[in-house]
Amino acid sequence: MTPILYEMPGQEPLARSLSKLLGWQQGQAIIRQFPDGETYIRILDDVRDKKAVILSQLHHPDETTLPMLLMADTLRDLGAEKVGLIAPYLAYMRQDKRFNEGEGVSSHYYSRLISAHLDWLLTVDPHLHRIHDLSEVYSIPSLSLTAVAPMAGWIRENVDRPLIIGPDSESEQWAARVAELAGAPCEVLTKQRLGDRDVKISLPHVDRYLDYTPVLVDDMISTGRTMIQAAGHLTSAGMRAPICVVVHGLFSPGARQELQDSQLTVVTCNSIPDASNKIDLAPLLGEGLACLSGI
Repeated sequence: MTPILYEMPGQEPLARSLSKLLGWQQGQAIIRQFPDGETYIRILDDVRDKKAVILSQLHHPDETTLPMLLMADTLRDLGAEKVGLIAPYLAYMRQDKRFNEGEGVSSHYYSRLISAHLDWLLTVDPHLHRIHDLSEVYSIPSLSLTAVAPMAGWIRENVDRPLIIGPDSESEQWAARVAELAGAPCEVLTKQRLGDRDVKISLPHVDRYLDYTPVLVDDMISTGRTMIQAAGHLTSAGMRAPICVVVHGLFSPGARQELQDSQLTVVTCNSIPDASNKIDLAPLLGEGLACLSGI
């Protein structure tokens, strides 16, 4: 018996794409807020002894996590055999150690919360640093996919003579994989972060790439400052206007306007719903679901 897929608000396009690809039933549910902000959930399907899957982007996690957990517990309370989570963007990954005395290690606390309510987790390009595998913090079966292949496919089909550029040394291996799959050369910038919103970068040697289209790739874009500075340096060096291709478009307050003012084209995957979504993750997620046992 195939699972029933329930999408949280904002994930309707990806849910339609995924359910069509897999032949899954799209579940029917009512999700709304009471006047005081509390979440109301009603499941309109019979889920007893069936497998249920929740599709939820966890951007703005303090707003999106609790409704998702209420959905999971409602499904389980109504008799669902298993409840899995597809979270294309997984939140609370940056605070993975105690940097200063008195700080909480929120990535560990968040993973325990998710693990207590779900049976398995599927995500895409989580922001891993000191955590090398999700199994280090999640106690449920967890699979992390990478969007390098769909990103490379989009670049290969839409960009003339691309030069793949990683924004910092940490992205070198990741950018190199995108470049290899796109059949393109690769360069990496060096980045020095001076604060939450202040970044200094230096350019690679680009003289031999002046007739290429620079494509800045990264796992996420938040303030956009790194991309804007990199684009400015690349164009001042005589290169074509760059394109930014990223997995997760977080877009912190003011970022969109700054990117628009810089006339920078940004293309994102549909892990977080946005007008910049051009790369569909449904095929990638479908492959990942086939790898997870117990679906």
